[in-house]
Amino acid sequence: MTRGILGPIPDYIAKVYLDWYKTQSEKYPLDDDNEHYSWLLNVPAMFARRAPGNTCLTVIGSQNFGSIGKPVNMSKGCGGLMRVAPVGLYFEEAGSGIDEIDMLGAEIAALAHGHALGYIPAAALVHIIQVLVHSEKMTILDAVRDMQKAISRLFAKNKHLPDFMNLINEAIDLSQDQCLNDLKDISKLGQGWATEETLAIAIYCSLKYGNDFAKAIVASVNHSGDSDSTGSVTGNIVGAHLGLKAIPQKYLTNLELKEVIYEIADDLYNGCKICEYSSYHDEIWEDKYLYASYVPDSYRHK
Repeated sequence: MTRGILGPIPDYIAKVYLDWYKTQSEKYPLDDDNEHYSWLLNVPAMFARRAPGNTCLTVIGSQNFGSIGKPVNMSKGCGGLMRVAPVGLYFEEAGSGIDEIDMLGAEIAALAHGHALGYIPAAALVHIIQVLVHSEKMTILDAVRDMQKAISRLFAKNKHLPDFMNLINEAIDLSQDQCLNDLKDISKLGQGWATEETLAIAIYCSLKYGNDFAKAIVASVNHSGDSDSTGSVTGNIVGAHLGLKAIPQKYLTNLELKEVIYEIADDLYNGCKICEYSSYHDEIWEDKYLYASYVPDSYRHK
C-alpha cells in the first residue's frame, strides 16, 4: 500500500500464518536469520502452545494453502471462521464494496478449510462485523438479516446454502423466545465443532443478549460443545455492536496480551495512512508492517 502495489490479501495472510506456525513449533527468540513478516513474533507470550487445531497445523505446516476454487481439503472445522473478524473491522464498504469484503473473508477461511460450510459462514461473519462497526444505528438483527441477503446472493448456486440458511433462521427464531432454556436451544443448533454450528450458536447468543456482553458470553460457553469457539465468535459480534466500554472490567483486568490486542485493533480500524501520493511518515507503522521489527513497550525491557 505504501508504494501503490498490493497483491492478493490471502497471500499476505498465508505468510503470517507461517509466522504463527513458528510460535507453535519453535522457541522464542527466533534466530536472527529467521525471516518473518509479523511483529508479533517479537512478543514472547505469543510462543505459548494454545491447542491449535489439527487442520490448521497440517495445512500451514505443509505450506499447501487452498482457495475456494482449489480447496485444499473438505474440512468445515471452525478455525477459519474464528480468524476473519478483523476483515470486517479493517475494510469499509465505501472503499472495497461489501461483496468483495465478504468474499475476502471466505477466501481467507478457504486457505485451510475447503468445504463450502467452512468458508460460507466466514463470509457471513465478516459481513455482520463490517456492518456493525461501520454503519450507524445497525442492530445485530439488522446485521444478520442483511448478511442473509448478501450470502444468498453471493453463494446462490452452492448446494450447501439452504442448510446454512435454515440453521441461521432457526438460531434467529430460538433467540426470540425469552422463556426458553439456553442450553436446550443451543443443543438444537449443534455443538459448534462445525463452522455453521459455531456461527449459529454465536448468532443465537448475540441476538438474545445483544445488550449485555457478559450474559451473551456466559450463554455461549456454557454448553458441552466447542465452547471456546462459540464464545470467541459471540464476543466478535457483541463486542463489535457494543464496543470496548461495554465489556465488564473483570474480563479485561487479567486478559493475557491485552495491550497487544488493543494495539492491533487500533491499527486495523485506523488503517495504513502512508501512501505513494503523500509525504506522511509514520516510523512506528513502518517498524510494525514494513520491517516487522517493532517491540511493544510492555515487552521492550523483558
